[in-house]
Amino acid sequence: MKDLSYYLRRIFFLGSFILAGLAVVEKVMNLIGYTLLRGRYTPGRLLEFVAIGLLFVVVLQLREINISLNTKATKEEPK
Repeated sequence: MKDLSYYLRRIFFLGSFILAGLAVVEKVMNLIGYTLLRGRYTPGRLLEFVAIGLLFVVVLQLREINISLNTKATKEEPK
């Protein structure tokens, strides 16, 4: 399970940065009168997808931190 969440975090993180770069390129191209995505997605909409992807990255990272803290706390408590 750790490996799966690790790879999911990496995929979402990389995908978010690719979409952010695409949003910037699309905005610059729109300013000079061209389009890359043919109007299907606006740069603002792409940035919304970036925010959603990074939100998943943060949630997965916090979940991993919570699991590691819980396992550390249970090992330290003598019963």
